[in-house]
Amino acid sequence: MTKIVNHWIGGKTVEGASGTYGPVTDPATGAVTTKVAFAIVDEVDAAVAAAKDAFQTWGTSSLAKRTSILFKFRALLEENRDAIAELITAEHGKVHSDALGEVARGLEIVDLACGITVQLKGELSTEVASRVDVASIRQPLGVVAGITPFNFPAMVPMWMFPIAIATGNTFVLKPSEKDPSASVKIAELLAEAGLPDGVFNVVHGDKVAVDRLLEHPDVKAVSFVGSTPIARYIHTTASANGKRVQALGGAKNHMLVLPDADLDAAADAAVSAAYGSAGERCMAISAVVAVGSIGDTLVEKIRERAEKIKIGPGNDPTSEMGPLITKVHRDKVASYVTGAAAEGAEVVLDGTGFTVDGFEDGHWIGISLLDKVPTTAKAYQDEIFGPVLTVLRVDSYDDGIALINASPFGNGTAIFTRDGGAARRFQLEVEAGMVGVNVPIPVPVGYHSFGGWKDSLFGDHHIYGNDGTHFYTRGKVVTTRWPDPADAPTGVDLGFPRNH
Repeated sequence: MTKIVNHWIGGKTVEGASGTYGPVTDPATGAVTTKVAFAIVDEVDAAVAAAKDAFQTWGTSSLAKRTSILFKFRALLEENRDAIAELITAEHGKVHSDALGEVARGLEIVDLACGITVQLKGELSTEVASRVDVASIRQPLGVVAGITPFNFPAMVPMWMFPIAIATGNTFVLKPSEKDPSASVKIAELLAEAGLPDGVFNVVHGDKVAVDRLLEHPDVKAVSFVGSTPIARYIHTTASANGKRVQALGGAKNHMLVLPDADLDAAADAAVSAAYGSAGERCMAISAVVAVGSIGDTLVEKIRERAEKIKIGPGNDPTSEMGPLITKVHRDKVASYVTGAAAEGAEVVLDGTGFTVDGFEDGHWIGISLLDKVPTTAKAYQDEIFGPVLTVLRVDSYDDGIALINASPFGNGTAIFTRDGGAARRFQLEVEAGMVGVNVPIPVPVGYHSFGGWKDSLFGDHHIYGNDGTHFYTRGKVVTTRWPDPADAPTGVDLGFPRNH
């Protein structure tokens, strides 16, 4: 019997009313295992209404109450991390160890939210004028929404809702329809932790659900992670409807390798960062920029390591890489490899013919490595989101930094070198929001914020960290004067208030 995933509204499961369902496949077999209900406008409205009603009490609840619930939620996440990872593997396809890592990174933000009291401390200035004090405080916005991608169905929602809830907001999540089960499991754990009904809601669906969240007058802010075209659309549409927006888009992350680098370490890093999670990460290294004469040696070292990666079902403990999320996506990724030679690239490894015995209908693709890729090739220009690594050659550091900065994306980047002066120049000169020095995937820890530059971010705030707290709150300044009982009346004064 096919499993059905329904909405979570007002603290309980709500069956889909539209009669429209989307298929959820097991990427390792290609079989449809689950159907997910697609919301109509009325169902989105019901979720927002539940969140708005819950905000009346949650928004004024004590910090102690909010954080105590989040502490209980964190404990439940720890207890259920294997179960959540199994749901991720079954619907996304990533190997179990990678799914566990995803839950662990989400837990970092729950940790941050449990200690949100520090970030929410206000400021006070006394006696700015005679018996006048000024205080700055931060208050929640109200109902906020999160629209999240398929590649991290647990982690990316946890980049958003723990901070939003901790700061007093209520939340409506629209997860990817390709792997929706993890979000419902999280909703159940929040309810078990004691979160009041309506504070966290989940509606599934497609563009109908997204557009309604973007235009709904009671939704005050929207957080999004996904591709650049959709991020731009989310930002434009939600902003036009008067909402605060953080929309994180796509990436083409470069790794600059200087001639003095430890090439074995660089090759290890390139393979790990390019092919982990089958390349379906916005922080994947997809372009290695080799400087000077090291190119041939570096490519050979990458090839040797890449050929040894074991690809198989995500629930097989021996698998290091799983399938891609859908057949359509698998075929699109393959097209970049099959067309690479015609665009001037050298195909070192071609994984497009790969399959797994006994799982021939799965969404399989092997490791691909393209060398001497021109910047005009589609494999370089587009975000592939699959296990395809491109290598570009440049003559100098200056050529490399110019190439990287010419990219319309600016999510993450890395440099591999033993030269501290070169590394320092790089971190100051490169146009990207996250920079690694001998670190291939520089995803910040929870108490620093995640976000890119240029076409990788639309909006003014990065996600989680201090930026997350600021995004989900708004500042208010209160100026007070309490008259002393001995004061005589001062009379009317139409002049500008004096600060002395």
